[in-house]
Amino acid sequence: MVSYKDLGLVNTKAMFKKAIKGGYAIPAFNFNNMEQMQAIIQACTEEQSPVILQVSKGARAYANKYILRNMARGAVEYAKELAKELSAKTGKKYKAIPIVLHLDHGPNFEVAKDCIDSGFSSVMIDGSALSYDENVKLTKKVVNYAHKHDVTVEAELGVLGGVEDDVAAEESKYTKPEEVVDFVTKTGCDSLAISIGTSHGRCKFTPQQCTRTKDGVLVPPPLAFDVLKAIEKELPGFPIVLHGSSSVSVDDVRTIEKFGGKIPDSVGIPEEQLRKAAKSAVCKINIDSDGRLAMTAAVRKFLAENPDAFDPRQYLTAARDAAKAMYAHKCKDVLGSSNTL
Repeated sequence: MVSYKDLGLVNTKAMFKKAIKGGYAIPAFNFNNMEQMQAIIQACTEEQSPVILQVSKGARAYANKYILRNMARGAVEYAKELAKELSAKTGKKYKAIPIVLHLDHGPNFEVAKDCIDSGFSSVMIDGSALSYDENVKLTKKVVNYAHKHDVTVEAELGVLGGVEDDVAAEESKYTKPEEVVDFVTKTGCDSLAISIGTSHGRCKFTPQQCTRTKDGVLVPPPLAFDVLKAIEKELPGFPIVLHGSSSVSVDDVRTIEKFGGKIPDSVGIPEEQLRKAAKSAVCKINIDSDGRLAMTAAVRKFLAENPDAFDPRQYLTAARDAAKAMYAHKCKDVLGSSNTL
């Protein structure tokens, strides 16, 4: 077994407590490869924001769990070196950022256990598709094992619609405020992912659910802040998580389509609504699709403008730079996590 502490990682306990008190949310960015990891660590170090590196089941299958674990170890060392470099360059004191390695949407106990044994400092067990009692039973089993190793556990109550990696649901079901105290008490989970209208993937709503601007841009329905408020009342000060919170940049979508892509009816969660949520007990906000879109837009544009290019270092540098700018923007302008170390 590998302890996350030996990798230089932290769990989410102190991080979430500070975020709730400070009125901001920790960015939880999914990563699958080196360029995404570099962009995340560069952006968060420069912004002096804590960060959660998220790994999905699909990422583990794509990149290999051993490689991802050692990438997380490398991220810790990379953050230390970047902080030193920035301090020397600017004369301002930069700190090495705290980093969590988190399993996103763990499908069962076996995967969660394997991640804990492999050096993850936080795991999510997603029993939201199960019956209430089965969700409690599964979550409690993961919590019992994780807490033996000081690993924090995120659970989910309610169902998010949309498709992302292996996570899919045709429709969302809001979390029931009257269930949250019982669920948290019975499971002992450390944070709770809720459903208030966010959704997985780049098409978080159907066109029929949205209105359109004069330019044809889809405007989604607002998040159910009344449900969030009711949950906060039931669980005062308890860490709340929002999944499916990419905003799906109109500019990135237009760039992708301009240079040959076809991703119609793309729509995300407005950033001003996420900022509002981040000021509440929502202390972790998950962002995945925005990273994919930013990188894809940059790669398509670079290759279209440089038809003789064939070196991956060139177009992946463009992708990394675009992702870094997006991650920094999220920390500073959306989640409010910049300069909170």
